[in-house]
Amino acid sequence: MRETRNDFYEEIIIAGFGGQGIISVSKLLAQMAMNAGKEITLMPSYGAEVRGGTANCMITIAEREIACPVIGKPDSLIMMNETSLNKFAPRLKKGGLLVLNSSMIDNVPQLDETIEVIAVPADELAVQLGNPKVANMVALGAYLQKRDLLTIDIAVQALPDVLAERYHKTIPVNTEALRRGAEFALHSSLTA
Repeated sequence: MRETRNDFYEEIIIAGFGGQGIISVSKLLAQMAMNAGKEITLMPSYGAEVRGGTANCMITIAEREIACPVIGKPDSLIMMNETSLNKFAPRLKKGGLLVLNSSMIDNVPQLDETIEVIAVPADELAVQLGNPKVANMVALGAYLQKRDLLTIDIAVQALPDVLAERYHKTIPVNTEALRRGAEFALHSSLTA
């Protein structure tokens, strides 16, 4: 994240396979940023097969207008599977942040030593919460804790805007997943 007094510009790529909630967690992050009065772009990309195929979103959050939604060298990555990690990790900026789902990723490629890596067992933490589908929220919670750009409370407030009404009953477990990911990130960190 580039920062100069009240002016930030954060480029994030969130990726995994279809069915991991990549698009929904990206929409939540975008909604959070809008609710906080930030400029945002969101550019989703779906694999041909959708569920089981690859999915990724490029999200830019800034204090100023954003010229282009395409991200060449992201500040942060949230990677939910190994295929996505291998595809996007080489593009991560020096000094960047990598949040990875260690439940699905065994091997981390060689990265610049300035990159902060948070290996979150997102699937396991989601199962502990009773809903394997909230692994994406666990990973987002870890990202929010490390970047300190937007808060978990802003995320919780944005959930009803992003989730279809029939899923509003999942707001409590999604809230707990965000908090669990943030708590995990608070106590763990390593560098590449």
